Amino acid sequence: MGPSISRKEFLKGMAALPIAYGLRFPHFLSKVQSSHPWKLSLNAYSFNRPLRDGTIDLFDLLDFCAEQQFAAIDPTAYYFPGYPDIPSDSYLYEFKRKAFLLGLDISGTGIRNDFADPDKEKREAGIELIRQWIGVAAKMGAPHLRIFTGRNPHEGYSRDQVFEWMAEAIERCCADGKKLGVMISLQNHNEFLKTAEDVNRLFDMIDSDWFGLNQDIGSYRQHNPYEEIPQNISHTITWQIKEHVWINDEQVPTDFVKLFRIIKQANYQGYLPLETLGPGDPYEKVPLLLKNVKEALSQL
Repeated sequence: MGPSISRKEFLKGMAALPIAYGLRFPHFLSKVQSSHPWKLSLNAYSFNRPLRDGTIDLFDLLDFCAEQQFAAIDPTAYYFPGYPDIPSDSYLYEFKRKAFLLGLDISGTGIRNDFADPDKEKREAGIELIRQWIGVAAKMGAPHLRIFTGRNPHEGYSRDQVFEWMAEAIERCCADGKKLGVMISLQNHNEFLKTAEDVNRLFDMIDSDWFGLNQDIGSYRQHNPYEEIPQNISHTITWQIKEHVWINDEQVPTDFVKLFRIIKQANYQGYLPLETLGPGDPYEKVPLLLKNVKEALSQL
């Protein structure tokens, strides 16, 4: 048995490892030096057009995420074969397998629903759709399923009534999520919910530890987003980090340093999914967004 070393000598040796092995293990070095706990993910909607027209598929997007050194992917359900029908287990497990082999987490997934619809049968259909896709999320190992409030104009019904519909429906979805270990994340999408006050009102009506906010920074359009984001951040379990926000009815580039300081101050610990929108080639737009985000993170 060799000579023992003191705890102090051991820690001193460990501290030297990044210097000695930094060039050989760059990912290890970057994690040691990181000033934030977040992992960057890509929301598949960034590639909406090529995914919709069949130019690429979700497996191609996994390759792209690995090449760009994302930590995770958020494969929106719209892009699975046959949506809204659930995909086969063989497809899901092959997707999960490839993600794992590429070193990618599956940070979440999401569907489209409308709980603002006055037709109760349609709201019930939305609950059933969510229940089915909770099962898909569980099979993939996705920790949350993203849902929406809806955009129906609900003519003849008050906003108070719609809030009640939504709260009742979402609580039922959360109960289903709890059974399979999948959180329900509500995206504020500038539809029925337009302000931080709207978001907090709905959260005050729902009593579930399995409910959280998918905070969409580009959907605060009534007031200053950098003032609204902190008002909802206590509910936030994941994000939609976009290249633009809205200020005074104008779309302007996101101040990522300002945003990330807000997020850091709130002690958020999870994923930061990135999403690009609008015209342009996502193969150019996404790397640019990723570059800008990393530069901002380096300033924290």
